[in-house]
Amino acid sequence: MPEIKLKRVYDKPLKTDGYRILVDRLWPRGLKKENAMLDEWIKDLAPTDRLRNWFDHDPDYWQEFKKKYKAELKQNQLFDDFLERLATKKRITLLYATRYTHLTHAIILKEIMEAHYAEQAE
Repeated sequence: MPEIKLKRVYDKPLKTDGYRILVDRLWPRGLKKENAMLDEWIKDLAPTDRLRNWFDHDPDYWQEFKKKYKAELKQNQLFDDFLERLATKKRITLLYATRYTHLTHAIILKEIMEAHYAEQAE
């Protein structure tokens, strides 16, 4: 089962990050692609523009955002392939741009991934 970490994409890349995945739909402002040191960018698994704009990092909408984002992932055919492809990685770091570290969809994605890999390990 992979160890999954969260990190802002603007933070210094470290060797201990393992496989680095940008999980945002939009490219982070002011960041050059060569400086991001990404292994992958999965913009198609990020919340849709409609959901992202509705949520707008409002803490009052967090629980509803979680439900809606999980529903989007269940509908996304790429998600199962993504989970299967990463199952053999030892460490994965999900990267996001927002400064609202407690209100990022990366938290939800991490929770779902960990639950999936734990279930597979049983």
